[in-house]
Amino acid sequence: MIPLRDTQPSHHFPVVTVGLIAVNVLAFFYQISLDEFSLNHFVAEYGLVPRRLQLTDFVTNIFLHGGWWHLIGNMWFLWIYGDNIEDILGRGKFLLFYVLCGVAAGLVHVLFNLDSRVPTIGASGAIAGIMGAYLVKFPHSRILTLVPVIIFITTMEIPAWLILLYWFVLQFFSGVGTIGQSHLNQGGVAWFAHVGGFLAGIALIYLLRPQAKYRGRQDLRW
Repeated sequence: MIPLRDTQPSHHFPVVTVGLIAVNVLAFFYQISLDEFSLNHFVAEYGLVPRRLQLTDFVTNIFLHGGWWHLIGNMWFLWIYGDNIEDILGRGKFLLFYVLCGVAAGLVHVLFNLDSRVPTIGASGAIAGIMGAYLVKFPHSRILTLVPVIIFITTMEIPAWLILLYWFVLQFFSGVGTIGQSHLNQGGVAWFAHVGGFLAGIALIYLLRPQAKYRGRQDLRW
């Protein structure tokens, strides 16, 4: 299933969301401008390596990506869900929220991969936090989704709570399936980073609290 857009309107232009997308795209263009040796060094230096922890890596890794589809997928999810969370938190809080979710995702990944020397990169942990917050604040929004049905592909509107919980369960059990494999030092998807980011987003949307002028609007709507 591929989400295409949500039905939840935002009331302001998502400046920070667009800015984050721009920074990620620019960082990726810088990555692909490097030769192979320089790129490997760059990723090793600024990616999150559990065996060699550097505090700055918890932030820098969330602005790097491993390929075009990695970048496009993450930025697409950020665009779909980010504008509404930015709308209710405000720009400053949303940027803080995004970074904290990314850091939390990194911490969880490290806890499950303490011996790994493989650099982890990608914004998916931070974006998972946005999805967790969206589940809490906009559970009844509808997500227009591309769905394969046998040999056909169709679109349908799926409740946000259903598609987000499905996504979370998929990440969790995929992560459980990789437990004990970190010693192999092989690349792959950081499933538990997604889980950690998602749960962090649920917690942080309560801690940071949406702007007062939106709390009443949401209560009336949902």
